[in-house]
Amino acid sequence: MTRFFGGGASSVSINIVGGTITDIWKGVKDRSVPMSIFGMTSVVGIALGPFIGGAIQRNLSWRWIFWTQLIFDAGCLPLFWFILRETRGDVILAKRAKKLRKQGRNAYAKSELNKQNVWEMIKVSFKRPTKMLITEFVVISFTIWVSFAWGILFLFQSSITQTFQSAYGFSVFQTSLIQLAISAGAVVATIINPIQDRLYMQSAKRNKESPGTPIPEARLYFSVPGSLLFTAGLFWYGWTLSPDIHWIVPALGIAAVGIGIYSIYLGVVNYLADAYEKYAASALSAASLGRNTFGAFLPLGSPALYNNLGFGWGSTLLGFIAAALSLAPVVLLWKGVQIRARSPFMSQSTYDEGESEKRQQSWSSAAGRQVSRAGRSQGMPGPQGQAAPAAPTV
Repeated sequence: MTRFFGGGASSVSINIVGGTITDIWKGVKDRSVPMSIFGMTSVVGIALGPFIGGAIQRNLSWRWIFWTQLIFDAGCLPLFWFILRETRGDVILAKRAKKLRKQGRNAYAKSELNKQNVWEMIKVSFKRPTKMLITEFVVISFTIWVSFAWGILFLFQSSITQTFQSAYGFSVFQTSLIQLAISAGAVVATIINPIQDRLYMQSAKRNKESPGTPIPEARLYFSVPGSLLFTAGLFWYGWTLSPDIHWIVPALGIAAVGIGIYSIYLGVVNYLADAYEKYAASALSAASLGRNTFGAFLPLGSPALYNNLGFGWGSTLLGFIAAALSLAPVVLLWKGVQIRARSPFMSQSTYDEGESEKRQQSWSSAAGRQVSRAGRSQGMPGPQGQAAPAAPTV
């Protein structure tokens, strides 16, 4: 029960980072570095967990793992209080309007005039990600893709202990050192990621929908080879686990998996943030639901998987699934324009309402779908099936 509440509380922080970065850095170019750092720390941090836990348990009792976490979290709270600031635009405007009213001026933010009660906000926060997870092809396919990769990241926490103890007689602490191969892979991927960012920005020259703007699917260039490397790393890891083969060989396979997980995770986070911009937090929370679910339950199958199929065939099964899921970014690179044209969320996702209409027209035109002026004048359907609201006056 305590693990349930701990997981529910801790999942909040990682789920809101993508939306917060989108709030702070509006430009797609400006978001690249913060997202890259976020992706690296996410993968590296999870892989560091077994190492830190193993080091603590080696010198102290297992209870000190939780005491250390508690001490660290308590030390961060003052930093969060003084450093973290509100990033949501309508909340900032509401606070500014409230301050002006105290000065005797009649000022109200739009969010105050259309204020919803807490229950309504909870319903929207639940309904929108759920609807996106059911109706949006991009959210559905990317959630399955990144969730499997995330599940493998957590599965390795249990399987590496099992496989390296069996094949090489490693102790628990030694197997925790092997976990650092995933972190090393994520660091390597972060170092080469600026090449992906450069290719993304250069795609603006080829964009015929919105000239001068990078093509959204260009965010996925590295994720395709990264997904294939993720698949290859699973085969590599499984078929080199043998006392006759030096332990560094399967460890390098684990590092390859780490590079793949990073490229998949960053590609998904960046694409969802760019494509759904204003609804980025909802899209990312939908993906986080699947990611956390796979991370919780996939590791439970690790003992049965490797005990029944062996190291080689157990990893082969995982590799075949990873290969099939690698089609997700390929489909987006191939049919991205048509898919975006059919998405009501993407067409109205930009923070600039005028740009939103321009984006919708360009996507629809590129996909061969014309939208009549008469239809727009009567109110274009929004993501919730309602007429699109007028642009707010700030």
